[in-house]
Amino acid sequence: MNIAAKSTAKEYADGKILQSVSDGIGILTFNNPEKRNAMSIEMWEAAAEVLEVFRDDPNVRVVVLVGAGGKAFVSGADISQFEKNRNNAAASEEYARRSGRPREMLAAFPKPTIACIQGFCMGGGLALAMSADMRIAAEGSQFGIPAAKLSIAYGYDALTHLVQLVGPSRARLLMFTAGRIDASEAYNIGLIDRLVSETDLWNATMEIAQQIAENAPLAISAAKITIAEILKDASQRDMQAIKDIGTTCMDSEDFKEGRTAFMAKRKPQFKGR
Repeated sequence: MNIAAKSTAKEYADGKILQSVSDGIGILTFNNPEKRNAMSIEMWEAAAEVLEVFRDDPNVRVVVLVGAGGKAFVSGADISQFEKNRNNAAASEEYARRSGRPREMLAAFPKPTIACIQGFCMGGGLALAMSADMRIAAEGSQFGIPAAKLSIAYGYDALTHLVQLVGPSRARLLMFTAGRIDASEAYNIGLIDRLVSETDLWNATMEIAQQIAENAPLAISAAKITIAEILKDASQRDMQAIKDIGTTCMDSEDFKEGRTAFMAKRKPQFKGR
């Protein structure tokens, strides 16, 4: 899989988090293959920093998250740090605050996000993938949440995403057994959106990312906002936000560009305004 070369990427967390941009696509790479990309607290914080950069960069239209090494997306949190950083309730609360920031950012991210998954996608890594807008996985990948084997309470937001994706009964099965499922089962229950061969994974992911990057950012933002509101309880929905982004789209330069390009039978050049 052709992920961002370390020599061309900006490094964070002693090189264990990499950031690069290619043709409007921001690539966040988890680069700790010796530990199957297990996430230290420094890696969680660096991932949030990279997401901030991508969020604020007008040249980035879509973000792809990927694990280095071909063996794992993210195999979970680095358990070797638990004795120091997560050894009681108070420490766990602080750890959750620091480690949860990239997941919180992804859940509210204003641009489309894609998790590109090969190998192990476990625990906090699965929570991270579920926070993305979509998940594309290679055959042979494995998924699971081992919280019950460690006496860890999986977080509310992560469980909300899990229930929304697979339903309450399958969520219970995954949580209560703490077992692993393969990529085929993950696809069948809706945990992942596309299942491709290992050799096709990166190209398939980048093809989708490129399609998104070439489309109108405001229209995509409208879809993101509206879908997010649909998933809320009816009493909590912000219908004004949906109306406002619709008005922004219709009054935008991009709407005019889309019409003009269609009539001229050429490819539109959207600017996000």
